[in-house]
Amino acid sequence: MKEVKRKGRHSGYGKCKGTREARLPTKILWMRRTRVLRRLLRKYRESKKIDKHMYHAMYMKVKGNVFKNKRVLMETINKSKAEKAREKTLSDQFEAKRVKNKASRERKFARSEERLARVPGRDKPAAAAPAAAAQPAEVSKKSKK
Repeated sequence: MKEVKRKGRHSGYGKCKGTREARLPTKILWMRRTRVLRRLLRKYRESKKIDKHMYHAMYMKVKGNVFKNKRVLMETINKSKAEKAREKTLSDQFEAKRVKNKASRERKFARSEERLARVPGRDKPAAAAPAAAAQPAEVSKKSKK
């Protein structure tokens, strides 16, 4: 009879004495799953696979019954790490582009300043031009009234 039981015979619904909850409480299942997931999180944090911020976020999700098993938790961790890495590369690219544009703007400004400095006799008319431009502006104001 023991060999037959070992094969899985005589274990149908008719042989069950007690409810499913009495035979294996859901609380025990919950405790087992939670302990497994928390153990995994601890291992990942100690091996520096996740930082303390991600650890805390995932820990609270484990507590909130978000992950049904270890595989789902590992997938979520890998997905969030990939997302974080992608955001970092995008921000680095944006920063490099910004620095490059700023440098080119400065070079362009320096070239134009150099061109203006090379032209002889350019300083005096340049200084007189704003004063001449201010007078007609006043005249046009009077003509509008």
